[in-house]
Amino acid sequence: MVKVLERQNGFFRFRLIIPVCLIFMLILSGCAHTRVKIYPKEIPSEKTSSEGISKEKAAPVKTTPEKTYDETVSGWKSYQDLTKWMKNDFSFDKKRYEEFKGTLPVPRAPRETFRLQSGIYIDAAFFLKETLNRINPSYDARIVVLIFRPYGFNHYVCSFKEGGKLFIMDYGTPYPEVTGVHGPFHSLEEYKIFYKKYHPIKREIEGITYLQ
Repeated sequence: MVKVLERQNGFFRFRLIIPVCLIFMLILSGCAHTRVKIYPKEIPSEKTSSEGISKEKAAPVKTTPEKTYDETVSGWKSYQDLTKWMKNDFSFDKKRYEEFKGTLPVPRAPRETFRLQSGIYIDAAFFLKETLNRINPSYDARIVVLIFRPYGFNHYVCSFKEGGKLFIMDYGTPYPEVTGVHGPFHSLEEYKIFYKKYHPIKREIEGITYLQ
């Protein structure tokens, strides 16, 4: 009987010790230093020093013109305003050029060329003709075709008159040697000689004429 009582007392003491130990451990953990990650109130700005700038320059992103084609052209006074826009805003569309290489695509409408601010020779020629005649009908802007052989690949530019002289606008081409405003010339034949001389790829020009 005595042994049974001793075993019961020991069992009750053991059950009493367990919660006391747990309470003691909780007290110790509460006193320990806890590390809490505190995030900054504001996200730090990106570095503007040379260390934070990539060595590779990002390609410029084309933005939609603020004014429409009609609004813009109505403010241009001479072909020089058009030339400035072509130089600063218009770019050669390499993807379209490769897609239609060796063929002749339907030219984009002048408003579409203006909106996209890019194109190839046929787009540029029709855009230049429409825009020049809007600025000043006396420019008598016309599409000019250079016919090549044996490649069967023609090139289109835009002519206009100023002071009784002939000028040629050539944009939308991958060759900077012949890109821009050229002249004055006395005739298309004189321009053909210029084109053949300065174009980096020497091809036989079978003929040059106005597009009817």
